[in-house]
Amino acid sequence: MCGRYGRTSDKQRIADAFRVTSDLSGLSMPAADYNIAPSTFQPVIRENREDGSREMVLMRWGLIPFFTKDIDSIKGISTINAKAENVPTSPTWREPFKKRRCIIPASFFYEWKKLDAKTKQPFAFSVNGNSSIFAFAGLWDAWKDGHGHWLQSFSIVTTSANELMASVHTRMPVILHQRDYDRWLSREVSEQPPIDLMRPFESEEMEIKPANRLVGNVRNNGPEMLNSA
Repeated sequence: MCGRYGRTSDKQRIADAFRVTSDLSGLSMPAADYNIAPSTFQPVIRENREDGSREMVLMRWGLIPFFTKDIDSIKGISTINAKAENVPTSPTWREPFKKRRCIIPASFFYEWKKLDAKTKQPFAFSVNGNSSIFAFAGLWDAWKDGHGHWLQSFSIVTTSANELMASVHTRMPVILHQRDYDRWLSREVSEQPPIDLMRPFESEEMEIKPANRLVGNVRNNGPEMLNSA
């Protein structure tokens, strides 16, 4: 699974890295966030429906399906992650997978390893051993409440763990290669959506290091979250 992640890039650097051409002036977000938690609003990149360009918008982490009648009805159901194995067939994921795929910019993500009955150690995973920007594969949806207000939300797709990740957890977020961005973001409805991209990322292109245990509290934030304590 993926329940916490972070990014060290501001909106302009993200836009440059992912070739976003949309207006960024309306996006209000911190320059960096070292402890991103579910239910917060985060930058997401998708394909513009009108001209096919890439746009960046803020969405809530934790997908609310478009068919939800009452938001209270899904309380207690976690939709922050979408299992790759279930994405093509699940009522929650199959429509977003067909035409509402997105990219979630990240610099690292956290996972916890159980050391004993009372102790868990968080680890930070990054690509190429640094804080460069990489892309989670995501799904998004739009839900309208009873007052006609729209809420856009997203989920991070997960898959089985690679060799590096397996030392801590059985699953990991799907990380996309740059060469696959266009294909993942495409809104064209195809008989063969990109199922093959929902696979484990290469272990040799990732790095793991112990993180600060304070990251377990969402109120703790800052670069010290990446330092073991």
